[in-house]
Amino acid sequence: MRRRPGIAGIQRDAKTREQYRSTGEEVRRASLQQMKDQLSLFKSKLEDFAVQHKADIRRDPVFRAQFHTMCANIGVDPLASNKGMWNELLGFGDFYYELGVQLLEACLASRPLNGGLVELGALRAAVERRRGSRSDPISEDDIVRAIRKLKVLGGGIDIITIGRGTYIRSVPGEFNTDKNKVMELAQAAGYISAAELASRVGWSAQRCERVLAELLKEGMAMIDDGAPDKVRLYWFPALTLQQQQQQQQH
Repeated sequence: MRRRPGIAGIQRDAKTREQYRSTGEEVRRASLQQMKDQLSLFKSKLEDFAVQHKADIRRDPVFRAQFHTMCANIGVDPLASNKGMWNELLGFGDFYYELGVQLLEACLASRPLNGGLVELGALRAAVERRRGSRSDPISEDDIVRAIRKLKVLGGGIDIITIGRGTYIRSVPGEFNTDKNKVMELAQAAGYISAAELASRVGWSAQRCERVLAELLKEGMAMIDDGAPDKVRLYWFPALTLQQQQQQQQH
């Protein structure tokens, strides 16, 4: 018959478990402190790097995007405060505030043409024209960061993906999956008909007409009744302008 452990054995096991627990806590505290020290060192090195390469960060948009990535990797947000050290060091707060105003102006100016939906590259080109050749160059990454800051203020501005493209929507309202699908299918040609939409996605005629009517009402689509076969086409200026820009680049 197996003997049950005595009082001494139970106390010895309890003491051993307590020693293991105490040792584990010490190891965790030491590891946490080591991580904090390492993170503090990284931040200090990052500040030194920013001071050394300040001009390059302001002048080169690719270098600036890489710097933002380095900051994100250690949990630093240079745009978190307009009054913080990073704004004093690099002027990031003023830079992105100015950029935000310029991109809002560009979105507003192009709204009669595209209904408040503009492709990211086209918006960058429009903003660069407003800034002039003497201003610091900007990248699409800069545009995205400025918009993310503007979203905090509300107003409906947002970044959306349609097919392979990235677009900025500057009008309030819902851009649901049906609207996204319609524009994704129209992306290649810049237009689509209700019949083609129904055929490609299997929607009812009523569903197709409803979503196309919503896009018309919001100014994102235009009607073309001049096709040779008399089929009504729905054109999307944001997609057409994107195609024209791509053709000019090639």
